[in-house]
Amino acid sequence: TYTNVLTLLDLAGIPIRSRDRRSLFPIVMAGGSGALNPEPMADFFDVFLMGEGEELLVEFCQLVEEYKAVLRTRGITQPGRAEREEFLRAACRVPGVYVPEFYRFAYDIDGKVTRIDPVTPEAPRVVSKRQVIDLPPVLTTPVVPFMQVVHDRASIEIQRGCTRGCRFCQAGYVYRSVRERPPEEVVEAVGELLSNTGYEEVSLLSLSTADYSRVRELVEKIAGRYRTEQVVISLPSLRIDAFSVELAETLAKVQLKRQGFTFAPEAGSERLRRAVNKYVPEEVILEAVAQAVQRGWDHLKFYFMVGLPTETLEDVQGIVDMVGKASLRARRASGRAPRIRVGVSTFVPKAHTPFQWMAQDRPDALRQKQDLLRRGLRKVSAHFSWVDPTEASVEALLSLGDRRVGDVIYRAWRKGCRFDAWSEHFRFDKWMEALAEAGLDLDFYAYRERPLDEVLPWSHIDGGVTYAFLRKEHKKTSTGAETPDCRREPCQVCGFQAKDEVCARKFEDLIAFVQARKAAAGAARPAAGAAIT
Repeated sequence: TYTNVLTLLDLAGIPIRSRDRRSLFPIVMAGGSGALNPEPMADFFDVFLMGEGEELLVEFCQLVEEYKAVLRTRGITQPGRAEREEFLRAACRVPGVYVPEFYRFAYDIDGKVTRIDPVTPEAPRVVSKRQVIDLPPVLTTPVVPFMQVVHDRASIEIQRGCTRGCRFCQAGYVYRSVRERPPEEVVEAVGELLSNTGYEEVSLLSLSTADYSRVRELVEKIAGRYRTEQVVISLPSLRIDAFSVELAETLAKVQLKRQGFTFAPEAGSERLRRAVNKYVPEEVILEAVAQAVQRGWDHLKFYFMVGLPTETLEDVQGIVDMVGKASLRARRASGRAPRIRVGVSTFVPKAHTPFQWMAQDRPDALRQKQDLLRRGLRKVSAHFSWVDPTEASVEALLSLGDRRVGDVIYRAWRKGCRFDAWSEHFRFDKWMEALAEAGLDLDFYAYRERPLDEVLPWSHIDGGVTYAFLRKEHKKTSTGAETPDCRREPCQVCGFQAKDEVCARKFEDLIAFVQARKAAAGAARPAAGAAIT
């Protein structure tokens, strides 16, 4: 929640805006995927660390120590504004560090960004996100909260990155390429985490757990190692297929209770699943449902999105139809009615994805779709949960906003906005007041489709995937053309072939394949003047 950041600064006695901080320390910085469009919060942070922080954060801290040593040699005990600017200029030289105050934005008469220029030679024109080659060791001694929290369990990242290419998924683009942790390391880490924390549940994290190349081996080793212990091992982000059901069944043998089985088709029709590049045939989904209930899962969860690009009311009705078919298939497979929960989120365009140019549905259109789902899912006895469409509108403002949106955030905070991600605290009226006072329009940020050649507020941030590739994926949406997973198919030339060793090898293989095909075509072509009989 962006407004909570301002509350933290205020409670700490730190000036809210970066420009008002006169002493060198503290340096207020941020990172993570949300920082890949840093501009809405650029007024409040001194530094953004772009991309994966395991190495970058260490390098930044080393720079702080080096600069402190310089200050000591100068005899400076209370560094002020001049030293602050000197340090921030030096920080610009660290790859992956973005210092907002050294960049200026130009806008046209319509309010669109026309240029983003660095104003000091130390600041690069484009800041590229950082990526680690190998995953760091598992943290097996995490801080254990002494109060109840939402995710009250330990977690292990077994794999980072995903190349399936779902066009709405920011993480799938910015965390490429795929890097895996050895199964032996994961198995040992599970035991250490349980011993060190007292947790009874461990989650094996990944954007697509079933794509972990040795997942069967890993699951069998964990099941064998912890069969006699009272432990719950969860596998989030499984694919929708029978193989995922089999994996979950293997783990269930070591657990005292079964978790609900989760399916995330995202869209209700096969056409729309193709358009967003998350195609799964409906029959595959229904067969996975049947196998899940036959193996004892009677609590099924489905996750969908509404408002996806090219979506129609027919696609939304497809959600109701699919859930109804799943309920019927489950009854036939097990002889009993399953408990079905359907969670529906709202599509929000994200930076560094093929949908970054797309418009978001307006709240009225989203409510119409939610009403259709509410009526239809009630008839098939499914529990339906959704979010207020206006919350998604503000999320789009923050996801797609430029630096001027910082003034909106500040005004909303002054009006009492806090914990905006919690529906009970969200105040859309206050956000609209803040927008009006700042002279900005929600339509411009959230509900406007952008030309593919428009300068975007994050165009000076390199998320790893090239805009050429993102534009190509954007255009495929209207035709429903799929892009295969490059882990199993040839390189798709997304941009990481210039940044990652594995991707570079696949790119070389692609070039060799194309050259061989051209040579074969040339050999098959008759020589000039030859007769064709």
